[in-house]
Amino acid sequence: MKHLLQVLQGPIKMAILPITPQNTTNIRKTKEMTRVRCTCGVLLSLPQGVSTARCPRCYATIVCPSNDGYYLPAANQYSNGYYHHQPPRPLPQLSPISMHGKKRAVLIGISYQGLGSTVKGSVNDVRFMTHFLVNWLGFPNESLLVLTEEERNPYLVPTKQNIRMAFRWLMEGCQSGDSLVFFYSGHGSQVPDFNGEEVDGFDESLCPVDYHTEGKILDDEINATIVRPLPYGAKLHAIIDACRSGTFLDLPFMCKMNKQGNYVWQDHRISTAYKGTSGGTAICFSACDDNETSLDTTAFTSDVVTGALTYCFIEAVQNERGLTYGRLLHSIRSKIRETQKRLNGPNAPSTPQVPQLSSSEKFDINSKPFTI
Repeated sequence: MKHLLQVLQGPIKMAILPITPQNTTNIRKTKEMTRVRCTCGVLLSLPQGVSTARCPRCYATIVCPSNDGYYLPAANQYSNGYYHHQPPRPLPQLSPISMHGKKRAVLIGISYQGLGSTVKGSVNDVRFMTHFLVNWLGFPNESLLVLTEEERNPYLVPTKQNIRMAFRWLMEGCQSGDSLVFFYSGHGSQVPDFNGEEVDGFDESLCPVDYHTEGKILDDEINATIVRPLPYGAKLHAIIDACRSGTFLDLPFMCKMNKQGNYVWQDHRISTAYKGTSGGTAICFSACDDNETSLDTTAFTSDVVTGALTYCFIEAVQNERGLTYGRLLHSIRSKIRETQKRLNGPNAPSTPQVPQLSSSEKFDINSKPFTI
């Protein structure tokens, strides 16, 4: 991992090109109503003159047009501690689709600068993961969408609206053979579950940089936006380096493994709400269980703050060939457990951090090779 420290010196590269009508919300007007089709497929009929609407399926805020053009939800510009309304932004153009399918990733790192409880290693985590995806797993630079507070483009600051747009970009045109990655390093929290879909009675949530004013993004929305639309033959891997992140994607099955490596799949389907995919496979590595906190530390690098899950995940994949999902999970857990035992003083975690594995389907974790 030492050579990865070099990636902290340069900018994170990605490409953004103009939008085309093919990847926008489809809009058709009638005399009295405006019919707006969200990118998730829901068709809304709205009175003319309504400026915005909320999609009941994916919760995206849709900006209705004043003419026959194509528009996308507006974003907020972050500068000098304030958020300023901005016109709709273009989605990043995807890299060409190869015969073996395409790779695409959204990476979000939020440090919450000036907001009190900062996450010092989040941007470092994004830089490490960007380097890992491009140089080890062959993701094209132009297929990565990166959101951090260090980005100069206001549409790449991780506001709630920009994160929603990033989710939609990740899923746009997804088809069999595609390999998608969602990486998040930042605050995770819980809110009461009011629809009876959670085993523990709480929804997990992502905290955008503007969550104090705009609110959090619940696991229900994350599932509806990037899990449920996943088509047959497509794969989504999520790596979530945040507190209370065990069921961050609200996937139906949770792998419960003991220290010896024995495991069972725990079924989290307690309601009729569908939390699976449209035939694809979604797998999530989370930093800890829903009632635990994650470690942000210099214990692995001596001088660079990084998330424990991010560092141990990358190190395990780089150092061991032919990993299975079970072996990868066991390796990450062992490394973090050893580090926690080593730590003393004010930096020692008050509660254990046990990384979790969840999935849209059950599988043999000790025989299934880890592949992205």
